[in-house]
This record gives sequence, structure tokens and C-alpha cells, in this order.
Amino acid sequence: MQPAWTSSKAIYIDSLRRAFAGVDTLFLLNAVTGDEFTQALITLNVAREAGIDRVVYLSVFDADKAVNVPHFDVKFAAEHMPETLGFSATILRPAYFIDNEVMIADVVRKHNVYPMPIGSKGVAMVEARDIAEIAAIELIRRDRASGKLSVETINIVGPDILTGADVAAIWTEVLGCPIAYGGDDPGGFEASMANFMSEWMAYEMRIMAERYVSDGMIPQEGDRERLIKMPGRDLHSYRETALAG
Repeated sequence: MQPAWTSSKAIYIDSLRRAFAGVDTLFLLNAVTGDEFTQALITLNVAREAGIDRVVYLSVFDADKAVNVPHFDVKFAAEHMPETLGFSATILRPAYFIDNEVMIADVVRKHNVYPMPIGSKGVAMVEARDIAEIAAIELIRRDRASGKLSVETINIVGPDILTGADVAAIWTEVLGCPIAYGGDDPGGFEASMANFMSEWMAYEMRIMAERYVSDGMIPQEGDRERLIKMPGRDLHSYRETALAG
């Protein structure tokens, strides 16, 4: 009898092979899991076997610098695969998702505190709709290209560089009552996250928060202008999300 895990892996790979039949261009987004790197490599290998030669891969902002954050370093390692395997590829590096703030919105409203320890350097938070549109534009561009395009990396950022105090000020304005910034406390953030996620993931969130505090997520010159030009509109702001929530 085959071990259950072997059977499961076989089903996973067979499912990829069936899904890739007749496909030319792949959008690859891996969940943050303990085997994220393995999943990425298997998927790209099976894609190449299937004749797929064009890829858009969702990585993360500063993947090459924040190598002590496991799910950043995993993505940085996976970024090498498309070029090594000969894909025509776009590497997308989004900053912190504004949409993640849904997890803390109730805390803001009920306790008048913005609890995310994002520090004072600034984070160019980006909305998922902007990420999706840029990804779609790149998928279509790669798919319709008459020949092989070079590997390209795009930072996906929001319109504003926000500190913890800046975000608290936005909530203060939106809610009409004083909202304080909870401070730069990645350790406290880890303890809070451990209440509803695994211990290892909560610790990883702490390391990520420490990077926000120490380095922020600051766009490079021209990043925002390039993004605005691609869909031909302004990027969604944090204030829009706060107002909508």
C-alpha cells in the first residue's frame, strides 16, 4: 500500500498536469505555508513540462532584502526559477496589502487604537484591486507577445507612504473620534496573532513587523508613476478603504 502522502502528492501533480493542458501563460500565487517553496518549484516544473513558457509570479516587496522573513525569502528564491528555466516572466512585488487591515478594523473601532506595528519609516500600502489589475495587464501582455519577452520585476505600491501615526490619523478623521497608534511592538503583535493562527506563523508575522519598523516599505523612484500609467488611473488609497469599511 502506498503511503497517504505519496498518493496525495500524485493527485496534486496530476491535477496540475490536467489544469495546464492547452495553457500558454501562467499566473502563479502560492499561499504562505510551510511548503510554499516546494509548491512553487513543482508548479513551475510541471508548467514547463506542459509547454507553458510565459509566467507572472506574485512575489513580495523587498523580497531580496528582507531575507530573514521566511515567506519573503521563499519568494525571493522562487523568483530565480523563471529565468533559470527559460520562462518569459514578470515578477510582481506588492507591498503590504491594505486589505489585510480588515483583521484589525474592529480593534480600531472598539478600542480606539490602531494596533499594527508598522513603524515610522513608512509603508506604501497597496490595495488588492490594484495588484489584480496590474497582474492582468502583465498576463495579457505576456500572452499576446509575438516572441519571448525578457524577465521583468515590478514593484506594486500604493499612492501614499504611511506611518503608524499616519494611519491612526486617517482613522481619526474617518471615525470622528481620536484613534491612537499602538506603537512599535512586534512582540505584542506576535502574541495577538497567536490567538488565531499557528505559533510559527505568528512568529513570522512578528519578524515581518520588525522589518516594517526597521526599514519600512519605501517605493523606488518611478514606481508609482509606472503603476498609474499601466491602468491609466490613480491608485486606490488607504483612506478609500477606511471610508468603505
